[in-house]
Amino acid sequence: MRALTWQGNLDVRVTDVPDPQIQEPNDAIIAVTSTAICGSDLHLYGVLGPYLSPGDVLGHETMGVVTEVGADITNLVPGDRVVIPFNISCGHCWMCTRGLYAQCETTQVREQGKGAALFGYTSLYGSVPGGQAQFLRVPQAQFGPVKIPADGPDEQYLFLSDVLPTAYQAYRYADTPKDGTLAVLGLGPIGQFSARIAKHLGAERVIGVDPVPERRAAAARFGIGARTRSSTRWAWRRTGMMRRPEASWPRWRSGPPACCRTG
Repeated sequence: MRALTWQGNLDVRVTDVPDPQIQEPNDAIIAVTSTAICGSDLHLYGVLGPYLSPGDVLGHETMGVVTEVGADITNLVPGDRVVIPFNISCGHCWMCTRGLYAQCETTQVREQGKGAALFGYTSLYGSVPGGQAQFLRVPQAQFGPVKIPADGPDEQYLFLSDVLPTAYQAYRYADTPKDGTLAVLGLGPIGQFSARIAKHLGAERVIGVDPVPERRAAAARFGIGARTRSSTRWAWRRTGMMRRPEASWPRWRSGPPACCRTG
């Protein structure tokens, strides 16, 4: 199959690699129909080279159609359309049963002192081949894949793999009350979604800060009060020292807004 592979620092190429095979009874294979590039993939391109080997397949934002399942998989059948979350979790260990899927004890990369394995993201996270490829082996397929309807464009579902839940988590960590204000610092994909989620879920005021005019314009189309980089100092003044996502205040008039720093 064809896949995007890391070949060296600042060097990625689409090359021929072996087709994935069922290795464990709880594996599944999908034919990839859409995949995305995460901002964190840029770290692989230029920073995390020491933890990659030439030929490693990249990508962790993937969806597709099931083509094959292992003997233990009863929740999926060939033909199912699925979105694949970026972290690989079993769903039944102590961590998973408490909702801490990124620390799954079954796939945890203990020799590196890291949490759950991730698709396409270096030896630090298990060296699992990623999804920027024609086909993908999905470990722990009894839990990870999210079945979606057969109709509708891929773009309607693809963001469930990473961007949307990451943005929602940022919003939840900020703990913004419905009548409160949220400041989002950085209006890239995560920031855009965080701002829109906050607005959708009832935040009284959402302020986005970014130096790029096109990003501010994109946010403004969804009712986000966008500000320039010169306003970042204003945002920090309003948020005081509360730079951690957990920081929140009950309402705009009684204190600074909650803050999501998304980069």
